[in-house]
Amino acid sequence: MPSPCQRLVGCLVLAVFAGSSLAASATEASFPFGSELVLDAAPVPGSKRVPMIEIEANGAASIYLWCASVRGSANVVADSISILPTTPLPSQCTPEQISRDAGLLAQLAQMTTWRRQDDEIDLIGVTTLRFRLVTN
Repeated sequence: MPSPCQRLVGCLVLAVFAGSSLAASATEASFPFGSELVLDAAPVPGSKRVPMIEIEANGAASIYLWCASVRGSANVVADSISILPTTPLPSQCTPEQISRDAGLLAQLAQMTTWRRQDDEIDLIGVTTLRFRLVTN
C-alpha cells in the first residue's frame, strides 16, 4: 500500500501531465495567427498556384488567390471569423481568372465561423472552405 507521500507525488505527476495535455489541446484548438493556410484544392489547369490566406493577430490579412493577391482585414473571436478584403483585385489577370478570384473573395467574405482539427482549419459560412496549415 502506497504511503501518503507516494500518493501525493502520484497525484502531482498526474496533475502535471493533465495540465500539459490541456495546454497542448488549447494550443491545437487556437486560431493559427501568422501562419500560412493553403486552400485544400488542386491548382487550376495551367497553373501551380493554390490560394492561401495569412491572418495576423492584429487582424491584417494577406489573401493570395488563384491569380491575384489582395490585402484585407479579419476579425477572429472565439470560434467566429469575418474576413473583409480591403484592396481591389488588380487587372493583370485574365477575365476568367478575375472571375474565379472574385468568387473566392465573395466566399471568404461570407465566412462566419471556423474550426480547427490538427492542421486542418475549416472556414464556415454559406459554404465551407478547408485550409491546411503549412507546417514545414
